[in-house]
Amino acid sequence: QVQLVESGGGLVQPGGSLRLSCAVSGGTFSNYIMSWFRQSPGNARELVASITSVGTKTSYADSVKGRFTISRDNAKNTMFLYMDSLKPEDTAVYYCKARHKSVTLQFWGQGTQVTVSS
Repeated sequence: QVQLVESGGGLVQPGGSLRLSCAVSGGTFSNYIMSWFRQSPGNARELVASITSVGTKTSYADSVKGRFTISRDNAKNTMFLYMDSLKPEDTAVYYCKARHKSVTLQFWGQGTQVTVSS
């Protein structure tokens, strides 16, 4: 069973930065396409960013493009989300997701809270 554990969330002022991490265990990390999602109260979970299994291609939601950077370290089984120029509307629980590149199989982390407020 693949397990995902997010960390790095917290309270930050508008304009500040945070780096989220997603540590993956129990599977071959390089077989998984990785993504970050977020969900704020009353809203559906939305895709923030994705990265291919070997990290050669990334994609971003328009709302975070130019401010957030997704990356992964396959040697350390870890994915990252560097968030810069944070805005109050970035406040949400952030989740990481692993989707197998070949079979229908996906796993979610438990989420980490990010709050952007002065």
